[in-house]
Amino acid sequence: MFTQQPPSCYAKIDSQMTYVLLLVGLVILVVGAELLVRGSVTLAAFAGVSPLIIGLTVVAFGTSAPELAVSSVSSLKGDSEIALGNVIGSNICNILLILGISAVIVPLTVSSQLVRLDVPVMIASSLAVWGTGYDGAITRVEGILLFLGFVLYTIYMIRKGRREEASRRSAIELEPDFLAHPTLSIGQATLNAVYILIGLGMLVLGAQLLVDSAVKIATEFGISEIVIGLTIVAIGTSLPELATSVVAAMKGQRDLAVGNAVGSNMFNLMIVLPAAAVLSPAGVPVTTSVLWFDLAVMAMIALICWPIFISRSTVSRFEGAVMLMLFAAYTAILVAEATNYDSVQTLKTGYSIFILPAVIAVVSIAALIHIRDGRSESAVAQTKT
Repeated sequence: MFTQQPPSCYAKIDSQMTYVLLLVGLVILVVGAELLVRGSVTLAAFAGVSPLIIGLTVVAFGTSAPELAVSSVSSLKGDSEIALGNVIGSNICNILLILGISAVIVPLTVSSQLVRLDVPVMIASSLAVWGTGYDGAITRVEGILLFLGFVLYTIYMIRKGRREEASRRSAIELEPDFLAHPTLSIGQATLNAVYILIGLGMLVLGAQLLVDSAVKIATEFGISEIVIGLTIVAIGTSLPELATSVVAAMKGQRDLAVGNAVGSNMFNLMIVLPAAAVLSPAGVPVTTSVLWFDLAVMAMIALICWPIFISRSTVSRFEGAVMLMLFAAYTAILVAEATNYDSVQTLKTGYSIFILPAVIAVVSIAALIHIRDGRSESAVAQTKT
């Protein structure tokens, strides 16, 4: 008696189907991002809210749904370390990979609100998470405190939005053509809301198909599961943000592209991670290695944003390329650690103690020079007048 082996043609068909699903996932991801951006921008114009606010809230929260789902389920199963790794990896991807690719495609315009409020909040929450992990765990109480910080931030954003809407209405009353925005019927507004919901659903489905297919293909090529988890799966949970930001940048909605990345980071730090800490009985454990490398890298990358954003209020193609190189280096270190590379600790030390601080110093000096030159030009202009 023997077991009949399936014909090789079946294996070939199965392999071909994997590539088809990979392509289908990519198409669904792009179409979902298109619907999400279209619906969000239209509703933002209808409501008199800037695309930046929509990017920081509705779009950012929606595209972070995969991270919330993964982290919550992991914590309930007792794998809360996965939740922490998911948040750290996603936040690093959001800044270095997503903003990097978006800026290389189209230089990004940065709103003054991001520089004054949202980026400082992102930096503060990153440092807070780093600090709470110092005792070896992010406890339930610390998770609740992080969540309360998000509540206060949201209340401020709502009040700010109402003040802006009141100012807009006052301007329209004084001069009807000033700041007027398109009007939509109830049916049109509902249709655009449906676009947003369908777009979010397609982003999650497309990302899942893409990640599953990529993992299967990588396995067929003999790539180890741990390397796949550190690279493909980590990037996979950030695919919704990546697709949305790239599509938004290409459509000229650059505020939405930047707001999506920054808002997703704040959502991860003050919603996703606190949820994991509350759901896990012992909180979220933080190892010494994670504390002094991964969390430190996440906090420093958040710090890099402020001088880059404040310098000329743009993220240039060159700065985007630097972000991508930093991401490639970080990913290479993860792969080296997964494959038990002998000098991985040296690579970690060089990256976190020398490379990132050097980048922060260079972009900070460039930002200070730009601010100084701007003030000098302003003073000369006032003297001439």
